[in-house]
Amino acid sequence: MKYQVTVLVEPMEEGGYYAECPSLPGCHVEGANYWEALENLEDAIRIEGRLEFGDLLPADLIPVQDPERFEFRLPVMVSA
Repeated sequence: MKYQVTVLVEPMEEGGYYAECPSLPGCHVEGANYWEALENLEDAIRIEGRLEFGDLLPADLIPVQDPERFEFRLPVMVSA
């Protein structure tokens, strides 16, 4: 089963990017760029491994019904 999770990615002052999954405590990584941070975070999340160790899944995980489609929300700044 695949799940959709909320992730946060932000630039770091010293360069690179920091990414975390707030619903999974301790699940955070860094990357040289935005996409590397996301890729590293995907490796860190590993829902299957968490289930194997008997960890409970957070309530805000959303099962993906259609594996061919995923939702990506990108915040944008709008000036009025």
